Amino acid sequence: MQQLNNLLRGATFFQHAGVSIVYVFMPILAQSLTSNIFEVGLTIASFFLAQILSGLYFGRISDARGVRLTFIRIGFIGCAAMFGLHYIADNSFYLLLVRLGAGVTSGMMVPAMLAYTYESGKDKSKVASVISFHALGWLAGIVAAGVANNEKTIFLISASLFLAGLVFSARMPNYTMAKEVESGTTKKVIAKNKYLFLSLLLRHIGATSVWTILPLVLTQAFGAKLYEVSIVYVANTASAFVLMNLMGGKITTHNITKFKIGIGLTVLVFAGMAVMSDWWMAIPCMALVGVTWAFLYIGGSIHLMENNPKSTSTGVFNSTISIANVIGPVVAGSIAFWYGHVMVMYFAVVVCSVAFLVSLKIKK
Repeated sequence: MQQLNNLLRGATFFQHAGVSIVYVFMPILAQSLTSNIFEVGLTIASFFLAQILSGLYFGRISDARGVRLTFIRIGFIGCAAMFGLHYIADNSFYLLLVRLGAGVTSGMMVPAMLAYTYESGKDKSKVASVISFHALGWLAGIVAAGVANNEKTIFLISASLFLAGLVFSARMPNYTMAKEVESGTTKKVIAKNKYLFLSLLLRHIGATSVWTILPLVLTQAFGAKLYEVSIVYVANTASAFVLMNLMGGKITTHNITKFKIGIGLTVLVFAGMAVMSDWWMAIPCMALVGVTWAFLYIGGSIHLMENNPKSTSTGVFNSTISIANVIGPVVAGSIAFWYGHVMVMYFAVVVCSVAFLVSLKIKK
């Protein structure tokens, strides 16, 4: 059992390291290919649009067939190819195409990975520990991007990280789970958990609107170097990793309460970012972001898996995040174009406040 947990941790680590090494600097790369900040938002949104459809479709198929590992392995292979192809994207159209492909391949594996993790462990407290390597992977990817300090090299590193994850997944046992499609449809899952999904959607629209412009604010407004941007984002992933591990046994708050705490604390994050006057001031704000993410991701995903078909519900959960990742960059690009970067922060404060009020309607 311990060996399987270690394999899951390794696969999860490399999966998210491969994504994060590209994610943080994508706004900078996109802007190097187009001077229009609205197009930057659309390019970033395209990845998540593809991820929405992929996560919903393959999450449903995974439950219907009771098979997880097939989608995990295909996802690793596809991500290695698609993220690697970013290297040769030398104009905004090619970048858009490879972002769409990356969204499809990454979307198919996330629900299956969460469901496999949950179903393979007799001790459910281990789930939080395994998921914490999601945050550790993001930390490693961000550090690697800062060390590479080159927008092109990171794509080759990203492809190699996905191949490393494939090696771990190849050693994971392939067993068929109980088919869950009869116990609920996607529509029923959404209706049953509508307040959870709506509060998550609103919170993440606010968050992704900020993430779209934050690297540009740090580099252009405050003169931060790429490695300094990495330091800011490391504060986020490091705090998330620590807290997610504590949730494995130390923090026993009810899962839906954890989710509400994560939504509520996010308001403080963007209020702090709105008054930043130097790049290093983003560090404590991003550390708090890690806390909010740990609470809402662990609390929300485990609550859903305990009460709904696993891949279907986590597919909707992650597709909701992806929907926000489509809307947020477009909103950020529009607001920043007309009113400036700081108004994006204030927008996030308002929309996250509404998200918290909605989350209070969720029943245990």
